[in-house]
Amino acid sequence: MLIIAGTPIGNLGDASQRLRDTLASASAIAAEDTRHTGQLLRLLGIESRPELIALHDHNERDRAASLVERAEHEDIVLVSDAGMPTVSDPGFRVVQLAAERGVLVTSVPGPSAVLTALAVSGLPTDRFAFEGFLPRKSGERARALAALAPERRTLVFFEAPSRIADALGAMAEAFGPERPAAVCRELTKLHEEVRRGGLAELASWAEDGVRGEIVVVVAGAPETVVSPADALAEVQRRVASGDRLKDASREVAAATGLSARELYAAALAARSA
Repeated sequence: MLIIAGTPIGNLGDASQRLRDTLASASAIAAEDTRHTGQLLRLLGIESRPELIALHDHNERDRAASLVERAEHEDIVLVSDAGMPTVSDPGFRVVQLAAERGVLVTSVPGPSAVLTALAVSGLPTDRFAFEGFLPRKSGERARALAALAPERRTLVFFEAPSRIADALGAMAEAFGPERPAAVCRELTKLHEEVRRGGLAELASWAEDGVRGEIVVVVAGAPETVVSPADALAEVQRRVASGDRLKDASREVAAATGLSARELYAAALAARSA
């Protein structure tokens, strides 16, 4: 079988006994960084020396088939450097191929930066969406955030220290400066910090520099009540600015909760009047 194993995201004490037993009995471990995993085995006091197979973003496509073939006949453990594999980490292609070929896939659950940040953020946890890392280029990032602006669910992002101030500033522009958020850094580690506030306030704070592994949690868009007439006016404004009527109707419908079909029909009727 293929065993997806979650590893500590910072605190070694979070390694479960099941994880320790799984790693100790493994004959082969596919690891994002074999040196990092070798160090983890030593820190956990695991004396066995399983075969460590490098599996990272640059070779996963080529290595997936051979790993799945081995998993048909023996247990293969898959780990990333921290947290659960496949979640913004290597492993998805291997799991996908294993599922397609009918190979048993199981998991040794472990720490997750996404769920940990969500839990400590103080923001709604009943519905959320994980968006991973934002695009590096400012234009692509702005478009991605504009598409997420009407999202009602709590949003979770990963971000690099060197880009966090710019990312928070872009979020403030796209979502509004007062949208509640939390910047969670170095979770489970000695210098863990959770900074809460509005996006503009957090962007200003981050300008002085933020270190460590960072997760950003942002509250979903507040519920707004928009009349059909106002929504139609917004569709017409967007069309006048160059948007296609179909696209404008769909986007305004997503932001208001109204029917895209009815907005489209109303815009056509208004155009013909």
